[in-house]
Amino acid sequence: MYRRHTRHPVLSLPSLGALALSLIACFAISGLGGAITAGPVKSWYPTLAKPALTPPDLAFPIVWTLLYALMAIAAWLVWRSAGLRRARGALTMFGIQLLLNLAWSALFFGLQRPDLALAEIAILWAAIATTATLFWRHDRRAALLLAPYLAWVSFAVWLNAAIWWLNPA
Repeated sequence: MYRRHTRHPVLSLPSLGALALSLIACFAISGLGGAITAGPVKSWYPTLAKPALTPPDLAFPIVWTLLYALMAIAAWLVWRSAGLRRARGALTMFGIQLLLNLAWSALFFGLQRPDLALAEIAILWAAIATTATLFWRHDRRAALLLAPYLAWVSFAVWLNAAIWWLNPA
């Protein structure tokens, strides 16, 4: 027999622990991505030809900090709504898209391969869309919190493609 998930009060220790774990996971990926990009963003990235709609460098850390926070809250809401057992598939997909997010940084900045990063970011986009769909089944707010992330990655697909096009290897 399948047990129904008991929703913990927001300020309970299990709930706050799950939120902390979600924030730690998201910002750990952010930190690893930042470590990968730190050198090339100062040395290699400025040398690339970029399209006119490229945001200023300062926009990227601000946007990504907000997006990682929204992702963490979304995962936490799914856990609160369904519990780990019922939301295992959705939360696993969430973890996969986080790893794909990190892989993009490794390909684009670490290996300095916009061509490979472009192929990978298409997979990342699909993983985010899939995660949002799975989240929708458990908590619609969680899915909606991923919408800005999907929108930003949609823009990043275009930006990655434009940089690849403007900088033939």
